[in-house]
Amino acid sequence: MADTPRKDVAPRAGGGEVGRPAAPEPYEPLIEKRSGLAEVLAPVAGFGVTFSSMFRPVVTEQYPFEKVPPKPRYHGRHQLNRYPDGLEKCIGCELCAWACPADAIYVEGADNAPDAQFSPGERYGRVYQINYLRCIFCGLCIEACPTRALTMTTEYELAGPTREGLIWEKEDLLAPLRSGQLSAPHPMVPGTTDTEYYRGEVTGPAPEQVAWVRDHRPDDPSLPAVDPPAAGEVVVARPGSAR
Repeated sequence: MADTPRKDVAPRAGGGEVGRPAAPEPYEPLIEKRSGLAEVLAPVAGFGVTFSSMFRPVVTEQYPFEKVPPKPRYHGRHQLNRYPDGLEKCIGCELCAWACPADAIYVEGADNAPDAQFSPGERYGRVYQINYLRCIFCGLCIEACPTRALTMTTEYELAGPTREGLIWEKEDLLAPLRSGQLSAPHPMVPGTTDTEYYRGEVTGPAPEQVAWVRDHRPDDPSLPAVDPPAAGEVVVARPGSAR
C-alpha cells in the first residue's frame, strides 16, 4: 500500500489545547480610576441629587385636601353623550365592547319605537355597563364609537366601598341634561333622519317634540328648563342655512 500523507497536527501559534478554553483576558475598566479626594468621596457621590433636593420647594400634591385639576386630555370616567334636543347618541352597536381589551363593557341594543324613541335611527343602547374593576382606561372604546356617544371625562375619583358599586349602569354614565334639552324618549325633530343628527345640524328641540313630551309626560322635570323655539326659528341648521 502506498504511503498516505500524514496530517499536520502541530499546534498553531497562539492556539490552546483542544477542549480547554483559553485564559480570559484581564478586565480593563473604561472609567478612569479616581484618586485622592475623589476616591474618598466616591461612595457618597450618588447622594448628591438627594442632598440638593432637600433644599428645594416641596412639590408634593396635598391630595385630597388640595385637588389639582388633571390635563384636558386625561382619560377618566366615561360619559354617554346626548344630542342638543336630548336624544341619546348611543345606537347600541356594541363596537365599544368589542374594542375593549379588558372585556369591561357590556352593551345590549334594542329597537326604537314610535312611542319610545331614545336615539336617532333604528337602535339604541338599552343596557350599558362599564365594570371599573376591569377597565384600564386605554381609550380604545371611544376610538371605536361611530357617533361620539362615548367619551372620557377628567373625573378620576372612582373608588368605592363595594365591588358592585364599581359596575356603572347606563343611568350613571349618561351626561346630565343641559338647559334646553328634553329627556328621552321623544320623537326626532320633524323632517330629519339620523344623518342630520350625525352631522350636527340639529341645534335644539322643536316645538313638536316639546308638545309630545308635555302630552305624554306632563310631569317631566326637563320641561320647565326648555324654552320652546319661536315660530319659524331654525332648529335644524342645514348647510347654507342660518343658525
